[in-house]
Amino acid sequence: MIEPATPPVSAVRTRLDGRTALVTGSTSGIGHAVADLLAERGAHVIVSGRDPGRGHAAVTGIQARGGHADFLAADLTTDTGTADLAERALGVTGRIDVLVNNAGVFTFGPTADTTAAGFDAVYDLNVKAPYFLVQALVPAMAERGSGAVVNILTGAAHRGSVAAGLYGSSKAALLLLTQSWAAEFGPSGVRVNAVSPGPVRTEGTGYGAGLDAVAAALPARRLGEPAEVAAAVAFLAADEAAYVHGAVLPVDGGATAA
Repeated sequence: MIEPATPPVSAVRTRLDGRTALVTGSTSGIGHAVADLLAERGAHVIVSGRDPGRGHAAVTGIQARGGHADFLAADLTTDTGTADLAERALGVTGRIDVLVNNAGVFTFGPTADTTAAGFDAVYDLNVKAPYFLVQALVPAMAERGSGAVVNILTGAAHRGSVAAGLYGSSKAALLLLTQSWAAEFGPSGVRVNAVSPGPVRTEGTGYGAGLDAVAAALPARRLGEPAEVAAAVAFLAADEAAYVHGAVLPVDGGATAA
């Protein structure tokens, strides 16, 4: 009898079998691609967003490819919405092993035009929601001695921009939280890292419309694709990245080097 070949150790360490992953803002764009890939690698994925139609479509697609997924509608702009999502997510399989804080809003404009309501809208979703999801979900990971959090940043978090002070500062806060949480939870076996995408071809960017000049200035000479960001997230979520804590992985076509 021929024994089945043993999978390479590296292949085993990229798998997420038996784990449950919550991906916020995953009904479209980068989050959708992340949910697809984590499910492909064996995770039971909880797709989350505000649009039930897109959410159920995302879940149906994952299930059609043999994956496991559920959709939970959530409005993370409110305290109750964040707490409710955390509670319902835990009810799906009884645990969350991977948290991907992807949901976010971006707005551009001069400081003089920013309203208090507009400021709160950006910080509530980009900073407050990830903070309290980590508060609600990560202590249980720490008690089990394992887990992974991946935060989605942006190039605007690393450098000043005339029109991106509000958006960039919110993501810079999440960058600092990534490092602080890595220090706080790493000793308990929970890894916290971040991915920082550059310009990516998504619905939110009009599939790259008007970004030709931006793409031409990158060393890669093109825009990124959601699947390329998802690959970085999947790496940081898996055991393959077991020695990676508090890192920010740029997936930006070389923008940080240009």
